Amino acid sequence: MNLKNIHTVFFVGIGGIGMSAIARYFLSMQKQVIGYDKTATPLTDELIKLGAVIGFQDEESFLEKFNLKPQDTLLIYTPAIPKTNTILQSLCAKGHKAYKRAEVLGFITESTFCFAIAGTHGKTTTTSILGHLMQQSNQPATTFLGGISENYQSNLIQNGLKITVVEADEYDRSFLKLTPNYACITSIDADHLDIYKESSELSAAFDIFISKIQPEGKLFLKKGLPFSGITYGTEEGADYQARNIRIKNGIYCFDLKTPKTSLLGLKFKLPGTHNLSNATAALAMAIEYGCDPRALADALYTYKGVKRRFTYQIKTKDFVFIDDYAHHPQEINAAHDAIQQMYPNQKTLVIFQPHLFSRTRDFADDFAHSLAKFDAVLLMEIYPAREEPIAGVDSKWLLDKIDVKHKALVSKSTIVAEIKRYNYPILITMGAGDIGSEVKRIKKELVYAS
Repeated sequence: MNLKNIHTVFFVGIGGIGMSAIARYFLSMQKQVIGYDKTATPLTDELIKLGAVIGFQDEESFLEKFNLKPQDTLLIYTPAIPKTNTILQSLCAKGHKAYKRAEVLGFITESTFCFAIAGTHGKTTTTSILGHLMQQSNQPATTFLGGISENYQSNLIQNGLKITVVEADEYDRSFLKLTPNYACITSIDADHLDIYKESSELSAAFDIFISKIQPEGKLFLKKGLPFSGITYGTEEGADYQARNIRIKNGIYCFDLKTPKTSLLGLKFKLPGTHNLSNATAALAMAIEYGCDPRALADALYTYKGVKRRFTYQIKTKDFVFIDDYAHHPQEINAAHDAIQQMYPNQKTLVIFQPHLFSRTRDFADDFAHSLAKFDAVLLMEIYPAREEPIAGVDSKWLLDKIDVKHKALVSKSTIVAEIKRYNYPILITMGAGDIGSEVKRIKKELVYAS
């Protein structure tokens, strides 16, 4: 597709984190951006400020305001939108071809030098670190994020169009629409079993993704993954290894061993060895591309993170409140390990909102084991997202499996009261659903109470 011939871009599901990043991109390219979503959010509010026209009623009458022509209109939809969506059906009936978000990302990146970061965990953080390194190195790059960068307060980082940095999402096999020059795989833990059914199918999809790497391209792998490429991590023997790791005043200090040399005295502010591994991946890709290593070291120190990725909401001498997007057992383990590193022997209360009935069912025992590592557990009801309920699968069922003395179900209206009742020094909220929208209120009430 020649995007230069496109006048208007219409998004069905424009408020999603990935969709809104592409909408920002087309707005920056001076395209007319129109969209529909079910509800208004801070993301849609920001897009409207930037010039997008957005409707929130799934009615054909919304389309009558525009003279949309199939030959110069690009129609993009997200798989999260039901097939019965009136606006999507109406546009398709009028001759518009609907493209998935991943296909359009493929169109955008095909004429660029593309960095694609894949993996069941760590994609967003690794992508945002690499995007920040490229920006601070003044490389002509555009970075599409699945989260909001704390440095740029956006899910799009722009400094040119020669390079693109993108998340390669395995959900719905979306990452197979990309043809990267440099690809990275952070992890291949079983997930999205509603799509892949078995972990072997997921591994096979990653094999196909690797085959999409362009000639003369490179593959970067977390040390220990069953593929061949340039390895990275904190493990001994990695081609790019973070070593001599220390924690000083809550900041990682480390040295980076590369295939050619060593960089000494790097600093990184995000907690958790999983994040340090993500930083090593980003450094490896940037160094292999040709960025100045010392400039990268300076840029890494200024990296602030991604919203809802181990984000500090309150941080005082007596109380710490952290919010995290963790929605898979391995991500919960990583968050727990980071807390143990930073705040050893401190009692921790976790409030977790399971995401998807199918994921809760498929990993129930793993969730129970991961959550039992905390001193007290409060569970919200399962956030359904795109799914219908599954008989017998609910938060009470999961709670019964968690072997911890202090545990209970909690609703949005009772969260703050429960937090105050426990009065633990460490609080972490976790989940990929709408628990994130409660964080601001929780923080406000806790600050007011103090």
